[in-house]
Amino acid sequence: MSPTDRTGGPAPAGGPAAGPGASGGVAPGELLLRVRGLEKSFDGTPVLRSIDLDVRRGQVVALIGPSGSGKTTVLRCLDDLETPEAGVVEVGDLRVDLGAGATRADRAALRDRSAMVFQHFHLFPHRTVLQNVTEGPLVVQRRPEREVRAEALELLRRVGLEHRADAYPHELSGGQQQRVAIVRALALRPALLLFDEPTSALDPELVGDVLDLMTELAREGWTMLVVTHELAFARDVADLVVFMDGGVVVEQGPPAQVLEHPQQERTRTFLRRLLHRPAPEGPELRP
Repeated sequence: MSPTDRTGGPAPAGGPAAGPGASGGVAPGELLLRVRGLEKSFDGTPVLRSIDLDVRRGQVVALIGPSGSGKTTVLRCLDDLETPEAGVVEVGDLRVDLGAGATRADRAALRDRSAMVFQHFHLFPHRTVLQNVTEGPLVVQRRPEREVRAEALELLRRVGLEHRADAYPHELSGGQQQRVAIVRALALRPALLLFDEPTSALDPELVGDVLDLMTELAREGWTMLVVTHELAFARDVADLVVFMDGGVVVEQGPPAQVLEHPQQERTRTFLRRLLHRPAPEGPELRP
């Protein structure tokens, strides 16, 4: 699904929809996303307290932490689904100061850099699979219909769902719906893929297919921010794990450090409760 591997290798034929989207001239491994001082409150209650985050192109970043820690709100601010009170976000060559009266054009440009995969799929129930995938590229991006349709069918084929192109969401399993949601995000050619607990609404036997697809995307070089409680996925696939609590980044680093040898007591407590056993000291991490 990608013209670029994680080392920035040459692109085979197949078209831009097959792989990581436009990244503002950022080469693989260079800084793609820079967040500084991101703040958000709901009804006067702080949810994000001056969040800083750096993500390099091709990295997979796992955001972990207890419910209410602000993980999802970070993603929603990056995708312009929430309006923060303060913060500067840079994606490639785009810089938006969200605390200095960012214009609608600024916010639209920020939104165009990312695509969100939601916990509960958020597919249009009255549209077919193919229509769900092509809606954004056709209506928002105003790309040619023939091109968009061909790319959508190719993406569906690659996730084993081309034969369900004319089906409606209610005719699909949860795992199939989430794969369609991922394809819908890929069809937008985003610089950033944002995943908000993409497996938490699935039956246990369907989780594997979605995680396998996400692992494939990671190998192909997509830049991904993933809110997840799947610690095995974070350990095996993520390049960086960020632990949040109380609206702040408590600890971040490589998976081996944060998940197996956490430095902060709050991180150790969270992992112990999530794993239902003593704080991790070895390589085995099974939720």
